[in-house]
Amino acid sequence: QNSMVLSAAIFITLIGLIIYLHFVKIDQESLLVIGSLGIQVTSSYASGKESTTFIEMGQVKDVVINEAIHMQKVIYYLCILLQDPADPQGVSEVVPLFQSSKPRLDCLIEVYKSCQEILEQRKTAPQSS
Repeated sequence: QNSMVLSAAIFITLIGLIIYLHFVKIDQESLLVIGSLGIQVTSSYASGKESTTFIEMGQVKDVVINEAIHMQKVIYYLCILLQDPADPQGVSEVVPLFQSSKPRLDCLIEVYKSCQEILEQRKTAPQSS
């Protein structure tokens, strides 16, 4: 009977590990910003699975670096502010980026500057309909 309990515990642990690797453990996160189209956020899991989210540029109000206090420590993260369709001056949603990799502030600043350059080009470019 002890061997059955041990076998069941090992089996359940293996299943839990597979589920963790497939759905939770993110290996890599990437951000692709194309001024005329939008922003693509891709997360690659340890199992090889990829999750991609696309946000149209018309929905993007701004990209900001936000800060939060977590366990007596200040952490910084990059966010996309989505424009509220009902109120052009308002923000309808905040989409945090790089949740798993948690890059340092100096890395976030480099990404932020690149995003701001692209957003600025989009604002100054003549709008075509």
